[in-house]
Amino acid sequence: MHIDLHTHSSASDGTDTPAELVRAANAAGLDVVALTDHDTTAGWDEALKAAPAGLTVVRGMEMSCTGRGEDGNPVPVHLLAYLFDPENEAFALERARLREERSTRIGRMAELLAVDYPSIDPEDILAGTGPSAGRPHLARALVDAGAVPSVQAAFDGPLRTGSQYYVAKVDTPLDRAVEMIAAAGGVSVIAHARARTRGRLLDLAQIRELVSLEPGGAGGLGGIEVDHADHNAEDARILRELAGELDLIITGSSDYHGRNKELKLGQHTTHVDDYERLVSQASGLSV
Repeated sequence: MHIDLHTHSSASDGTDTPAELVRAANAAGLDVVALTDHDTTAGWDEALKAAPAGLTVVRGMEMSCTGRGEDGNPVPVHLLAYLFDPENEAFALERARLREERSTRIGRMAELLAVDYPSIDPEDILAGTGPSAGRPHLARALVDAGAVPSVQAAFDGPLRTGSQYYVAKVDTPLDRAVEMIAAAGGVSVIAHARARTRGRLLDLAQIRELVSLEPGGAGGLGGIEVDHADHNAEDARILRELAGELDLIITGSSDYHGRNKELKLGQHTTHVDDYERLVSQASGLSV
């Protein structure tokens, strides 16, 4: 089986609609694809309805979190959540808060950019972001305006962390996020934990702490995304060994974003045994 457990649609910062994404996944030869848009479940229904026969769609999300960096200071972390109950009240409220943080932040960054890039229209950008606004929406606007040659150039330049246009947002503490996902019957997997090109790294000791947030490990972290385009061979080895030590699920994924990133569906995949283990641990939803 070919299994890709990390993709994005236009419900967040991808360029394919959920329907286009599942059709592309089928064309790419995938048997299973997870839709994991940022802080939203808005694309689930469309993806499920459009899925071709023979393609399993796993309902998921990528949650914006704050963890402990190797230097002891806060660091942004993305946490994948799979097969959770979307009606769980506490988790639904937190997702709504995160989306509001995103919208406020992108609106403010657009206003700052508009001072130096007059073709940037903050209202137009917010109107076109869909349910979950993100910096890629600003990057596309900068590309379309001719201000930068590519989305990556936008992230390397005006949208980089610490630039004069950058605005921070208040994300969910990582340990609290793991607990929320578990309480909603879902399975949590840390995304691209050693993505050095994205900045400072999560302290591996915190991953160990997340495994046993409750006695016996109930409610703890479910897995680690090991095989990812942003991991070099050594960091993938470190994460694979850590997952083995902690008996965590190991996933591999493309982190596909359509035209916003040069990543291909199925570029990295998850072993069927790990996929079946993930599905068996979830109690919020089934596939």
